[in-house]
Amino acid sequence: MSLEENLSKVLARYDELQALMINASGPKFVELSKEFSDIGPLVDEIKTLRRLQKELDDAKAMIESGDADMKDMAEEEFHRLKPEVAAQEAKVHLALLPKDEADTKNAILEVRAGTGGEEAALFAAELFRMYERYANLKGWKFEIVDLNETGLGGFKEAIANVSGRNVFARLKFESGVHRVQRVPETEGSGRVHTSAATVAVMPEVEEVDIELHPDDLRIETMRSQGSGGQHVNKTESAIRITHIPTGFFVKCQENKSQHKNRARAMAILRARLYDVKRQALDAQRSADRKSKVGSGDRSERIRTYNFPQGRVTDHRINLTLYNIQEVMEGGGVDQFVDALTAEDQAERLSALT
Repeated sequence: MSLEENLSKVLARYDELQALMINASGPKFVELSKEFSDIGPLVDEIKTLRRLQKELDDAKAMIESGDADMKDMAEEEFHRLKPEVAAQEAKVHLALLPKDEADTKNAILEVRAGTGGEEAALFAAELFRMYERYANLKGWKFEIVDLNETGLGGFKEAIANVSGRNVFARLKFESGVHRVQRVPETEGSGRVHTSAATVAVMPEVEEVDIELHPDDLRIETMRSQGSGGQHVNKTESAIRITHIPTGFFVKCQENKSQHKNRARAMAILRARLYDVKRQALDAQRSADRKSKVGSGDRSERIRTYNFPQGRVTDHRINLTLYNIQEVMEGGGVDQFVDALTAEDQAERLSALT
């Protein structure tokens, strides 16, 4: 389907919805009005594009008419309108892209140490803190759900709930294997080691998105481990929930309230199950796409942090930046996020047109 056919289809549907809402009531009216409201901004952009295109065509016709008195003014108008039309076409293209329903959701962030022993655990801790700093810079709320620490300051596993505006849209491309190359503090010969950590970003979902049946769950309580003083020794506030059909399990112990730990564990479990379902749909929809941007493939090495050279390379888009300290402080993360988002939009636009 051509772009013009797509635009005509949207406008026709908009008019159809207006007619249908006249006689609709109750839930049907709510459903129709929501769709009407959703495509309203796109319709406005299309109407603006068509107005600009008509003005451009009029200017071109005036230039070709041979009227010497009007030619200079028409050429000036033509050259003014041409970039405006191109910019508006780009806006309409982007507005036509199917929306990812998860983009506006909060996110569950999980960071796990991979190959590399203690060095991998230390890198996992640094990545987790990088995302915490990034969240703070974006004005998001970053709540630690669970930490599995090593004795030397590393994290075997760290989980956080990140909430705010468009959190998942900004973080979803971070899923995958992050590799670090540097000389560990314990390395006496100065040899560069390579270690890895895995990042998983999942949209936080509601109960209506993923229903959990009580018979499918095994819920255990236990005493929290780690810091916590007398509270740790006297109460069983930690919660472990296992989803029996899949074998997925979640442990949450960061809150002193068993009720709150249980609620957070259930939220993480729903997110994991939703993520599996979401990845299956994504794989089905994009089977013919060569790019892996946003695939969420956990086995894919997506980024390398090379400390001796001060560079960070994202392998999906072949982007290398020499600002590793800025990235680790959270401030440089947006440069990768923006580039990955633009690449994803370009790929989807190509498929659309």
